[in-house]
Amino acid sequence: MSASSRAKGLRARPLADYVLRELDPLVAARGFSEASLLLSWREIVGARIARICAPASLQWPPRPRGKSSAPSVTKRREKTPREPATLVLRVDPGFGLEAQHLAPIIIDRVNAHLGWRCVARVALRQEELASESASRPGADRAPKPDAAARARAVKATEGVAEEGLRAALIKLGERALAGSSGAPSDA
Repeated sequence: MSASSRAKGLRARPLADYVLRELDPLVAARGFSEASLLLSWREIVGARIARICAPASLQWPPRPRGKSSAPSVTKRREKTPREPATLVLRVDPGFGLEAQHLAPIIIDRVNAHLGWRCVARVALRQEELASESASRPGADRAPKPDAAARARAVKATEGVAEEGLRAALIKLGERALAGSSGAPSDA
């Protein structure tokens, strides 16, 4: 540690660094290399598709075993591209056929988000999306954020320097403040 950094004191690390570090092993157990596919599902595939399905896991095909895992000194192994995975989706009962027809769109949007041809197929598992009940058609319980709630959220986060954290806090604040705008809630 240098003298200048000791004089300034320790800097606080962004909360996102800790959260993502804890999420990574959980996400990896489901075959995902990063949490963004799970955390940003609605933004990736759109509200219509997100209402009826959610990602469950990525199933990767087994890698072929070579003769030797150590690279040769005289001859470098050519890297073979990894075969794409199968995205397993949980689909609300009754929406399986629609999700099946939307599969090519889902694959394109997921691959565009990840930046490479990660997914080649979609497998559907019909399950009740109980934890996502607010995202089902006709079940929007969360109030829509209005301009006043956004303005209050932006003002409340003025002192936050990190853009990613600030954006997440604004999004959270919009939804929280929209629900407390003085209108009676039916919760």
